[in-house]
Amino acid sequence: MATHKRQAPQPPLPPLGLKPLLALAIPSAVFTLLTNGFRIVDQYFIQDVSVEAQAAIGSSVFVVIFIYATFELLAAGAGPLIARTTGAHDPIARRALLGEALFGALLLTMLLMVIGTLGAPLFTRALGLEGQAASESNRYLCTLFLTVLPLVLTPLIDQAFINMGSARPPLILHALSLSLNIILTPLLIHSAGLGIVGAALASNLARGISVGLGLLLLKRITGLTLKDLKPRGQLRRILRIGAPMALGTAFFAMVYWALLKTSVSPLGAHANAALGIGFSALEGCTWPLFHGLSLGAASLAGRYLGAQRPDLARQTFYMALPFATLLGLAASLTFFFAGEALTGLFTDDRAVHQAATEYAVILAASQLFLAWEALSTGILAGAGDTQTVFWYSTPFNLLRIPLAWLLAFPLGFGAPGIWWAINLTTYAKAICKGWAVWRGRWATIEP
Repeated sequence: MATHKRQAPQPPLPPLGLKPLLALAIPSAVFTLLTNGFRIVDQYFIQDVSVEAQAAIGSSVFVVIFIYATFELLAAGAGPLIARTTGAHDPIARRALLGEALFGALLLTMLLMVIGTLGAPLFTRALGLEGQAASESNRYLCTLFLTVLPLVLTPLIDQAFINMGSARPPLILHALSLSLNIILTPLLIHSAGLGIVGAALASNLARGISVGLGLLLLKRITGLTLKDLKPRGQLRRILRIGAPMALGTAFFAMVYWALLKTSVSPLGAHANAALGIGFSALEGCTWPLFHGLSLGAASLAGRYLGAQRPDLARQTFYMALPFATLLGLAASLTFFFAGEALTGLFTDDRAVHQAATEYAVILAASQLFLAWEALSTGILAGAGDTQTVFWYSTPFNLLRIPLAWLLAFPLGFGAPGIWWAINLTTYAKAICKGWAVWRGRWATIEP
């Protein structure tokens, strides 16, 4: 007599309301903050090594974002499909999707280990780093790529839990991971004398422990086994949905590489360090709030569409919009009034502090639009309409390169001109994505 493994009971379709949204958005925001906390920890503890090491950490974050794009091929592609199979109460299809995505993650890891370690010097040159800063960047990136498996798996595990309707497991796992990182980073950087190599090792060792626990929990919930980690014909579909999001993230990172090469690095190491502090430390605290709301809205929209309720998916956006507005205004006020004090926590260098403070005050003018953009991105991505996200993001991100150079040098604004180029293109992206959500085509597509 055939036996079948018992599946976990399927959760009911969540009702429309702020409570189910916040039940996903708040934990998602917190664990995204915890994820970005790795960059804050690195920036804080590396400052005692050298300004060059801090510049290397700050600049290398855009390489990390670039390789994160490859992770999105799987995470952003599998996420909407997992949401729809959950909404349709189909645990067998969900398990198959998850297993095939994990199989793809293992293949991707092997590829990244080879490309990343061999290509680290090329990445560094693309960032415009020279001398000791370039040497530190090479050491950091080589170590990061050799231990990249936890980085590859983390976003896929996060997306699996969120799109099944639970953000609590990722929250707990990221809290554990960051706690371990806070302990390991100073030990490996200073006590063990590994410097910037210790920062990379601490990050991926801490992530590795939480990834292992996350996989065990997924196994318990979905019935996932090693036999499910194989190609079943869905990997191409996953990659097709994830490709626009991955390309968008890759272009975003390459744009910042070009900004560093053409506009930031020519201004000096203090500008590199200031961008690292502003992007990683300041926006590393506010962006998670916007992204958490985006993830919550994406999960609800995807599950509503899977249950054949596009009306509820549309109403999710309008319900979340006032909350996104509140978050954006709070971030703007914080950047404007507390920017100087906050940036001072990450540097004792006067030039770096001044440039980082300028970044905070100027970027205050775009935080509201960034919150609106994030919410619109979540709705579109949750529906699987990733092509719209790409076309309303990438061209404006590319525009930042010539616009930043024009404002910084021919027009003579220096670093503030670069920051204003970021603001102006953020306004355009927010308006276009908001219009795409309002138009509503995303609610009718079949990913």
